Amino acid sequence: MMFVRSLGDGAELRPLEPWQAEEFFAHIERGRDFIGQHIAFADAAKDLDGARNLLQRYADKAAGDAARICGIWLDDKLVGGVMLREMDVKQARTEVGCWLEPAATGKGLITRAARVLIDWAIRERGMHRVEWLVSSENAPSIAVARRLGMTKDGVLRSYFLHRGVRQDLEVWSVLAPEWES
Repeated sequence: MMFVRSLGDGAELRPLEPWQAEEFFAHIERGRDFIGQHIAFADAAKDLDGARNLLQRYADKAAGDAARICGIWLDDKLVGGVMLREMDVKQARTEVGCWLEPAATGKGLITRAARVLIDWAIRERGMHRVEWLVSSENAPSIAVARRLGMTKDGVLRSYFLHRGVRQDLEVWSVLAPEWES
């Protein structure tokens, strides 16, 4: 996919792989409560083995052209990431996900990293539809979808249970012709 992409201001987007599990786990530990407010991603890496398994699942999916995961490093410290959670190459559809530890918020890192990933998905992998699925309670993530020029397709009411609380799920998307213009 890519080795290293500069995001500016000392930030880089790099593939996140199983051999980086210790660094990934330390990063998740720093941001676990914050990251876990709206997404179950942090809960999947409860310990080092869980972190390694999560990264291995993404490596296996990447080998099958079904997903990708990249980390965001700021001044050589892993602070977050973006991913193509699922890629359906046949249907030319993918879903972007993201996470960030609290110390790295407010710097535009997710917007810049997601822009690189979406651009790659559309221009290199031929995706026609890129989705952004987000809890209606996650205002910062909704703001990123807007900054990326996505359209709100709708709300799936009471769609998922997160930490014992029912959440509405907003569906945002951008289509290849919209992205390329």
